[in-house]
Amino acid sequence: MRIGVLGAGNMADALAAQWARKGHEVRIGAREPEKAVALAGRIGGGAEGGTLREAAAFGEAVLLAVTHEGVEDTLRQAGPLAGRVLLDCTNPMEPPFERMKTEGGPSAARRIADLTGARVVKAFNTCPDTVWRMAPPEFGGRPLGVPLCGDDPDALAVARRLVADIGCVPMNGGGLARAGLLEATTAFLVGLWMAGEDPVAMLPPAAVVADVEPMRTSETAAR
Repeated sequence: MRIGVLGAGNMADALAAQWARKGHEVRIGAREPEKAVALAGRIGGGAEGGTLREAAAFGEAVLLAVTHEGVEDTLRQAGPLAGRVLLDCTNPMEPPFERMKTEGGPSAARRIADLTGARVVKAFNTCPDTVWRMAPPEFGGRPLGVPLCGDDPDALAVARRLVADIGCVPMNGGGLARAGLLEATTAFLVGLWMAGEDPVAMLPPAAVVADVEPMRTSETAAR
């Protein structure tokens, strides 16, 4: 698959390197093209670097891997993305992780979809680059699950393939309307990690809660 990567930072480095090793054609673009060229050289595997517009035009799938603050300028420079598969791994959060930068409005993923007309899938936003560099990301013999939120079946199929290619398990996170929940969940998880807590400890096995109706849990909490 041809993959265009918008950004030349840590997330771009981690994911692009994994996909290049799996035989995908990767082209990295950055606002400073020389940084993209340098990153492509480090990744190897035939990866190439250049402008944001070149990377966007190249990819059958496009990864948006920049800071939340850099999204709009990056998308402007990338050029037309309408109808394209766009994977959004951005996180609109800030320390001390008590509020979202999108608070009171649409999710970052929804804003990106509205700005571009792309078929956006929220993906790869729950972990730092150090996790995505693992080959594979596996803990206690269990591969990492990657929640995906999107509306387009074909775009989700592409995302699932790219998740599987790095040794992870794609998880059905629902439509793009749920992307804001995923973004907020990530901020909450980061806050726990920063406090030295293990979020895994708060999650019972799926089999225990599989038959619990959503209203039962909310009714119990309201008593």
